[in-house]
Amino acid sequence: MDSHSHANEMTNSHLLVQNFDYMEASTIEEALAWLNQYPGKARLIAGGTDLIVMMKMERVKPEVVINISKIPALNEVKERPDGSISIGALTTIHALAAHPLVRTCYPSLAEACRSFGSTQVEVMGTIGGNICNGSPAADTPPALLALCAEVTLVSQTGKRFLPLEQFFLGPGKTVLQPGEMLVEVTLPAPQPGSTSVFLKATRVVADLAKASLALSITRQGERISSCRVAMGSVAPTPLLLPSVADVLVGRIFSTELLAEAGQLIAESISPIDDVRSSAWYRRRIANVMLQDALTLAWERAVERPSHTGWKNPARNGQKPFVYTPSQKSGERQQIELNVNGRKTRVWVAANELLLNVLREKLELTGSKYACGIGECGACTVQIDGKPMLSCLILAVSSVGKEITTIEGLQDLQTAALDPLQEAFIDNTAFQCGYCTPGILMTTKALLSEMPKPSEDEVRHYLRGNTCRCTGYASIVRAVLDAAEKIGS
Repeated sequence: MDSHSHANEMTNSHLLVQNFDYMEASTIEEALAWLNQYPGKARLIAGGTDLIVMMKMERVKPEVVINISKIPALNEVKERPDGSISIGALTTIHALAAHPLVRTCYPSLAEACRSFGSTQVEVMGTIGGNICNGSPAADTPPALLALCAEVTLVSQTGKRFLPLEQFFLGPGKTVLQPGEMLVEVTLPAPQPGSTSVFLKATRVVADLAKASLALSITRQGERISSCRVAMGSVAPTPLLLPSVADVLVGRIFSTELLAEAGQLIAESISPIDDVRSSAWYRRRIANVMLQDALTLAWERAVERPSHTGWKNPARNGQKPFVYTPSQKSGERQQIELNVNGRKTRVWVAANELLLNVLREKLELTGSKYACGIGECGACTVQIDGKPMLSCLILAVSSVGKEITTIEGLQDLQTAALDPLQEAFIDNTAFQCGYCTPGILMTTKALLSEMPKPSEDEVRHYLRGNTCRCTGYASIVRAVLDAAEKIGS
């Protein structure tokens, strides 16, 4: 058998077997210096939802991993005097989905962010990572393309600005040069009468897109005065479709125009057959999606709503920066973790995952091993109050953060169960119980964000937590019951 035949197979998703040097940058300049010190050998990490999976599967093998997640000011959304907004590359998908200015003025971007496969990936993933991965199926690029996004790239030699449509080269390939990093996304101010829409077709809710479509339009009376259309998962890169927009601009909105544009977009894309869909289906769904999106945008297009009184939030609610020393490959260092309100010291290597440290070194076995690649939610813990996937987090990167596991839901003094746990018992919201800790930790975060969620909001928030026993009905019932009791 060919010795390379298993190069991309994942033999044990519970471990990150590769050794690497770990470095934690406190400034953009420091990150750039390290990228130049290790040309072609270093990878940047922020959320890690893609890189850690690729490293587990041995598809990428960086010698150096540079954590940029704690660089100040890269996780802010700011409105500029001219009405445009700048989005720091480390802004999380979850923060964008909930941001009042994004939801009001750039609804397609908020919708794209809400379409991610799980709440945990939304919380961990960043806008910069979603762009730089270069995936044709990525959710935010079509929305950003339709919104005329521009990216800012920096290196030690200077800074350059690119329209996003010039950034992608092919599957997993971008124009980023060695020693260069993306730091900002800029969106122009929306015009009066403008709006945008994002739609996504998937096999199941928590999945990559079979096809996605975003468009922005400006409505003047009964005419479309400007338009941009983009799609994902139908070409080697996220695709801007100016020929489709040209057919729409200046035309009176009508069912005949919808049909004409739908036919044109089906002819303008170059989809493939793959495990998620067929080229035949993608062409037909593109036709339908464009007509649906245009209809929705036409009804939505109004004068730009006022957002007077909006203020820049404090960096996604992140804690003040705490520095963790860099660590060489093969070395072990003692770190201090704050777990369930208690500080504990533990020796770790750079490639040890938080899940393994919690279970094997701290004997907190409530968080479960399962898929190992962030698709099931069984390993969910809370970090600084947000649900995150501990199977995709380097333990050393968790220094200075508040970690809560299922064991931490109990009252530390009386050992009384949390009201949410009581609600799960009362409503028999479990069977085998394997997935229950992850669901509880995700739900706890949900009720912190939305004390009175609707059934649809509960189902959407828990979409990334897989349960193969209950059918979810009893889980949803328990969550709504807990919300009612806690709020009363």
